[in-house]
Order: sequence, then C-alpha cells, then structure tokens
Amino acid sequence: MSALRKLLTGVLTGSLLLSSLALTSCHGRTLRNEFTVPSEFDTERQFEITFWAKNDTNINQTRIYNQAIEEFEKLYPNIHVNIRLYTDYNKIYNDVITNIATDTTPNVCITYPDHIATYISGNNTVVPLDSLFTDARYGLGGSEIRFDSPTVDEIVPEFLNECKIGDTHYCVPYMRSTEALYINKTFVEALGYEVPDIVTWDYIWEVSNAATAKNPDGTYAVNGQDVMIPFIYKSSDNMMITMLRQLDAGYSDSAGNIEIFNPDTTSVLYKIAEEVSYGAFSTFTVSGYPGNFLNAGQCIFAVDSTAGSTWMGSDAPLSDIHENEVVEFETAVRPVPQFDPGDPRMISQGPSVCVFNKEDPQEVLASWIFAQYLLSNDVQIPYSETEGYVPVTLRAQQSSDYQSYLNDPDQYDVKIAVTRMLLDNIDHTFVTPVFNGSTSLRNAASSLVDNVVKSVRRRETVDDAYIEHLYDEVTALYRLDQLSGSKDSRADLGPMPLESKFLLGSLGVVWIGIGAYFLSNLVKKRKND
Repeated sequence: MSALRKLLTGVLTGSLLLSSLALTSCHGRTLRNEFTVPSEFDTERQFEITFWAKNDTNINQTRIYNQAIEEFEKLYPNIHVNIRLYTDYNKIYNDVITNIATDTTPNVCITYPDHIATYISGNNTVVPLDSLFTDARYGLGGSEIRFDSPTVDEIVPEFLNECKIGDTHYCVPYMRSTEALYINKTFVEALGYEVPDIVTWDYIWEVSNAATAKNPDGTYAVNGQDVMIPFIYKSSDNMMITMLRQLDAGYSDSAGNIEIFNPDTTSVLYKIAEEVSYGAFSTFTVSGYPGNFLNAGQCIFAVDSTAGSTWMGSDAPLSDIHENEVVEFETAVRPVPQFDPGDPRMISQGPSVCVFNKEDPQEVLASWIFAQYLLSNDVQIPYSETEGYVPVTLRAQQSSDYQSYLNDPDQYDVKIAVTRMLLDNIDHTFVTPVFNGSTSLRNAASSLVDNVVKSVRRRETVDDAYIEHLYDEVTALYRLDQLSGSKDSRADLGPMPLESKFLLGSLGVVWIGIGAYFLSNLVKKRKND
C-alpha cells in the first residue's frame, strides 16, 4: 500500500500544480483576487500608474490632461501618472483586450460601458466601484481625499446609472454628449422651408428631397455646385439605434437577447434605401465626414455628436477644410430627427472612466484617487469647454464658473447651443443595454445601415431577399447567434486551452486514484476479517 500512497500523493501534487498553472494562464489571463479597499493609503510609497485617454486631436484637451496630472501630482507627490493618448476609442478597446491577455492593462482608462462589459469577463479585471463610492475615507467626497471630490449625490443620476453593468457600477462618467442635428438654415429657407423647434423624419426627408433638384447644367439648384448630399449621418449605429428607440421597437435587452431583426428595422432599412436612391442621404462611412460637406455648402443636415460642435458651421474654429472652400451660412442646431415631436428621444453618449485591478490593492487605491480627480471641477469645467460636452457633476454644472462659460459671448455660438440643448434634454436621453457582446451588436447595427447605403449606390436591388440575406450575413459576421438567448451569453472564446485540458484530466486521475485507494483498503479489511 505504500507504493499506492506514493502514487496518489504524486498524482495529487501534480494535479494541484496543473490546477495552479491553468488558473493563472487560462486564455492568457490572470485570475485576480477581488479588490478590497485598504484601511489606509500608504503615502510613504511611490506609485507609478498609467492613464489611457482620448483627445479627439484637440490640443486643448491634451493641455487639460497634462495640467490635471501636474496639479494632481502636487497634491499626491507619491503618485506619478503616465498618460497615453489615443484618437479613437476602438483603438483603446483593442489595446485593452490585447493587454488583458498579457496582464499589462493600464491602471485608469477612459472607455465605454459596452467595452467594459467585455473587459470584466469574470476575472476581476476591472474593479467594481460601489464599495469605493461609499468609503468614508477614500470614497467620493471622502475625508482623506486632498481635493474637492464630488459626492455620489452630486453626480448626475442619469449619467451615473449609465455606468452600471447588471447591478454593479464598473465606471464613473467622465463627460457626456449626445447627437445634434446641425442645419444650414440659409439653404433650408432658400428652399422655402422654416426650421421647426423639433425636426421630424418626415420633414427632413421632404427638405432633403427638395435639395436634390438640379439646374439645366447639372449643378444643384440650392448651392450651384456639382456636389450635394442633403443629409449625412455620422454614426450609422446611433442612427439605427435611435430610430428603433423612438419607434419603441426591439434592439436588445439587458440579458443579451438580440431583438434588432424585426419588422421595424426592415422598414427603416427600406426607407434609407429609398432616400439613398433619390440622392438625399448618405453616411460618414460611405461618403465622408458630414462637417466637411456642411461647411462646404454640400450638405444641409448633418448629424454628429455635440462633442464635434467646433468642427461644424461656417465659423467653426476646427474646420477640416480649406478656408477657400467654406460657404457662408447661418447654422441652426436642433435635436436629432424624431418620429414623435411630443416625445423626443436622443442617445446619451460620452466617455466613462474605469479602474483596472492589480495585485497590489494600494496601487488600485492610488488609481482610484486619480480617477476621482477627473471628476473635480478643476478638470470637469475646462474639459467641457473644449467641445459640446457637459460636466457629469451637478457641482460643476451649477458652479459660477460654468454658468459664466455658458453666457460668454466670446465662445463659439454653435458649441454653446448644442451644450444647452443637451442640458435641457437630459431627461429625454437614453442608453442601450450593456452586456458582453453589446459592442458587437452596435457594430452590427452600423453594418445594416452602411451596407444598404452601399448597395443602393451600386445599383443593387434592396428587396425582401436582400434584407434576409443581410440579416444572415450580419448575424454570422458579428456572431450574434452566440449572444442571443442567454443572460450570461458570451462570445466564443475558442478551443479549451491545453492547461485546462490537463487540469480536467488530472482531476479525473485523482478521483480514480482515491477510489482505488479506498477500494483497496476495503478489500484488505475484509481479508483481515
């Protein structure tokens, strides 16, 4: 029996070793312990944390980030912040996914809840923030925070609720924006129309079709140019999502059930196809940046984020086209087109901030303190002034400095107009459900719109067979069939890792060995009896 015991001991030891290897290397990810708030922040230690952010190529935003880091490091000399700037949120998302696999995520990251839903993946990768919110010493408005940190109650409730995944907050809002309809009012009036307070879809299609009329020489009558795309939408995904929400039609639910393939979606796609065939509509993906067309007098209606306001209009300070190409016109700003003007609905968007878990809770706490600093008035107000963002805290919104900004006649009037529009319509904003795979669904919504636009421009027939094939194609491309029907559905993670196979196999050997050991003892006992 001594030989059997040695065998079992060796098998068990090997199994435990394999289990440890598998748990630390499954899909290249380390399973971290759940974060617990330390009772005290160690101010004697030096911490170096990384911060990934997006700046829209706006040098003023870069300046504000650098200034914020400089001021923060004065308050916390033992925390050094290294910033890495991106110009695209999708690049941040892709880099985070890559770095999760190599256990080299940043400490603090500006991102979106849709993306965070993929980051968390059950591995304690991202820190749940609810316990940090309410910690008396280091939470929001905590007694040990060295700057004027807002309390939980001072964050706009609608914005804070957007940071929940399930029942847990995994991020805090950083800035908020929505989409705006930027209008060449001069051209609209030249076509014989007035701009209403709330623009309907019927109105926008009617005016856009009127703008396609041409002169005998082939130029467009409204602008005298060879180019005119009356209506361009920047974000195809937001267009589909917003139209479905306005129609109370299906998109998805919080459990990850995919509802986008419905009769209302089909009707929307047929309408888009019809308007493209008239030459009245296109998207950014297909034709280019709507602000450039608007400023050149080659577009009448441009939907873009309020965060892009300084690119829109004849006097736009950040216009991307040469000044000789700019056409003078009066710019009007309205909410995005609506089906029911009595019940306006517009999407809420804008970046949030998450904190990544690390082995050292003190490092995580240092990261959280910096993340909090991004919510202070010293950051919220100057950053919001760079674009048509609104601060996410009531403290900042109600401050005398921010109110002075809103009433400053030297500010770009279009930027102030879209900012006020969002402030006046926060109650009319909405967000889409967040789950692991919601990013794929958003990409699918964009693909539906853009594919129809491309197909019509290629003179392809958009009919029931086309739509059915498009639905199948998009479902396969974005693996939507793997997301639907399960509250805990996850994207395909690929084949089981070799380490996991070893783990399962070794555990099986252990149980067989244990069974053999007890069976042998039982046989021996009976012989002795």
